[in-house]
Amino acid sequence: MKIAEQTRPDSVALADHIQDRRVGMLTMRDTNCQLHSQPMTPLEMDGDGAIWLMISRGGRTARHVKANLPADTVNLAFSDEGKSTYVSITARASLSDDMQRKRELWGAMARPWFPDGPEDADLTLLRLEPVHAEIWDAPDSTVVRLIALASSVIASKPVDLGDHEELRNLDPQAN
Repeated sequence: MKIAEQTRPDSVALADHIQDRRVGMLTMRDTNCQLHSQPMTPLEMDGDGAIWLMISRGGRTARHVKANLPADTVNLAFSDEGKSTYVSITARASLSDDMQRKRELWGAMARPWFPDGPEDADLTLLRLEPVHAEIWDAPDSTVVRLIALASSVIASKPVDLGDHEELRNLDPQAN
């Protein structure tokens, strides 16, 4: 994912934790309040902290966001099991048909879904505006994590397996 320079400290911290993530799980509620998740490929975190994705105008995600406008709340989660890092982002979702943004975000990997390129009639952009995020970051070393888990079992007490950070100052509308 391309990350633009961030100016707010919480956005910088979030960008640092998601910059190498290629796929996240997007979770939304349907009209019956059932949760639905699907893997998504974020393309960019812009200078305002918004995360941009390409989606199908006729797909479930676009229909869901349209049905819940003006701003639907969704979750985008990332995990890196190898580094024991997990990120959960609560965001406002909206759709955009800005042709300039489509061209800026366009890449050859999107062609199988949108064969007519950025001008494809089925292509729309999903803009996620983070309002809150949580990050869990454990030691990188598998050995350290295993020793901590073994200590927890022996002591019959939970052991701290890493840092947990809440980023609450992501929402530019709240500032």
